[in-house]
Amino acid sequence: MVDSLEISIMALKMLQNSALTHRSIKVSMIIVLGVMITLGNIAVLLVITSSVAGWSRNSRYFLLSLAAADSAFGLLVMPLNLCVSLLKDHTEGPDALCHVVAFCNASVYSTCMYTLAMISLERYVAVFYPLQYSSLMTRRRTLLLIAFAWCFPPCLLSPISFPGGIIEVHFSTASLVCNPSYSTNVGYSLSLTCVIFFPCSIVMTYANLRVWCAAKRQRLKLRRRGCVLVGRRHVASRVLVPVMAAYFTCWTPCMAAMIYNAVSGSSVPEWIEFVVVWLPTSNGFLNCIFYFWMNRSFRRKFYLVLQRLAMTLCPDLANALGWCSASSTQCVSGILDNNNSVHERSSSVSSTCTLLTLA
Repeated sequence: MVDSLEISIMALKMLQNSALTHRSIKVSMIIVLGVMITLGNIAVLLVITSSVAGWSRNSRYFLLSLAAADSAFGLLVMPLNLCVSLLKDHTEGPDALCHVVAFCNASVYSTCMYTLAMISLERYVAVFYPLQYSSLMTRRRTLLLIAFAWCFPPCLLSPISFPGGIIEVHFSTASLVCNPSYSTNVGYSLSLTCVIFFPCSIVMTYANLRVWCAAKRQRLKLRRRGCVLVGRRHVASRVLVPVMAAYFTCWTPCMAAMIYNAVSGSSVPEWIEFVVVWLPTSNGFLNCIFYFWMNRSFRRKFYLVLQRLAMTLCPDLANALGWCSASSTQCVSGILDNNNSVHERSSSVSSTCTLLTLA
């Protein structure tokens, strides 16, 4: 009898140690991902707050909105969930803070999806209606679309923020996230996917597929006329395909797990839940790569911004790197970039990349 009790105690201690080890690994992964997302989007914001060659004003507005939404993953979502995970005791069940954190999580996720759909829609208009672009995508309409992407999700998801309301919220020890209890709110869970995920996915898929097909057809015509080099890479494929692949890879498992949880009433295994819940946040880092770093104008402008920061904060380092002359702070030719001399075009950055493919 005593031996069996000791064995049970030892097994319980091993389980606790294993849970603590898994928890430490998860927290470390979340912190690393948060730092990557934050640094990547801060670099993006430093560049696109000023004009970039080939990027119109509307494009910069949409991309600023996307960078801000992605930054919220690292600056808001991750710190809030880590605080709840590390500082609170969850044996007593959910409280008001957990409801607020779950509301912030869902709002940021939804805003990112809507912003990506708006960017795809703007790209579609720029490519297929270039002559009507200025009248269709006015500054007022652009700001209204951005406002809709930021304001509609909080209004739609507001029931999550009220403790004791129609939406139950729990803290998941598997994913270290405050989430609504989808199994007890099946109708609300399915309505969220029908109002947010599926409409955004349809808009993105249709718009990007049309742009990609148009670019491919035009490229084939120009190739037959000898206007395009055969060995030149297809820029539309290099940008649009990774963007859509990253979007569905990051978001589909999370939505599928949420629907499975709502319909079946049971949760997925621990590590699968952790991966699918935090996978959408990695889309905030991948957006930096596909929408910004793969663009030559952005890389060139980032290099100029980095040089200016180095010359302002550490002129000795800038001189050592050859960015400025040794006798003065006047920069070597090619470093200065006058933003006022950049003529903004009436096409988006994405459509510009696509049209450059056709030239």
